[in-house]
Amino acid sequence: MNDKRLNILCFGAHPDDCDLRFGGAAMKCRTAGHRVRFVSMTNGDTGHYSMGGGPLARRRCAEAQAAARVAGIEYQVLDIHNGELEASVFIRKWVIRIMREFRADLVLCHRPNDYHPDHQAVGTLVQQAVYVVTVPNVTPLTPHLERPPILGYFFDAFTQPTPYVPTVAIDTDDVFDRKVEMVHCHESQMYEWLPYNGGTLESVPKTAEARKAWLRERLLGRFSAVADSARDCLVKWYGKDRGRTVRTAETICISEYGRRPTEDELRRLLPFLPTPGT
Repeated sequence: MNDKRLNILCFGAHPDDCDLRFGGAAMKCRTAGHRVRFVSMTNGDTGHYSMGGGPLARRRCAEAQAAARVAGIEYQVLDIHNGELEASVFIRKWVIRIMREFRADLVLCHRPNDYHPDHQAVGTLVQQAVYVVTVPNVTPLTPHLERPPILGYFFDAFTQPTPYVPTVAIDTDDVFDRKVEMVHCHESQMYEWLPYNGGTLESVPKTAEARKAWLRERLLGRFSAVADSARDCLVKWYGKDRGRTVRTAETICISEYGRRPTEDELRRLLPFLPTPGT
């Protein structure tokens, strides 16, 4: 257990993005005594094929709060229309205030190069804000931070303009079933919108237990692929024996735009990583 509780703040574009990319690690951070908050920068009100607007936004917010209870974290959903997030000065100041009020030590988000315009905007907004949180005369009514937080990016598979290179890979095997429970809370996405958008809606089972097993199989494939892509990084942090056998993983790519941590500081932030030589 850490002797100091640290604050880990994750910005996603929609009310399931952080869960998928950092849900397992978030649970491990909570067990280590850290405070974790997920922020959805939009309300998700267009992410469906048969409902939308206020009813969908309220449904997705409720799903996020249910997921938060599974993981033991905080979940904030901003009331900005899905698909309309812009990297404006107004929204940047909102991000700055959230970082300051939370006293963030580590901030995670999408990279600015991403397929979805909302994801792109989140990456740009957070990247722009991460230094400015230290400037007193920007949003002066919210006390500034004395130093910028560490900035990291969630895993992605995009290669243009640059491929993703993980700094830290996190073994999530021991929390994988809880992560499935967490993601299962996002029913409107996992069992309705995403299968519809991917042309596989007819394959979704009808009962809750069958759906959860169906979801588990898909998440296992997805995060096994993440582990395979980050195999060298897993070996670096966990050693050869364990690193080669990790089945599911989440990763962080540390950005040069935030504060640059030492390896020892990363281990304090992520104390569930084994100490060297163990």
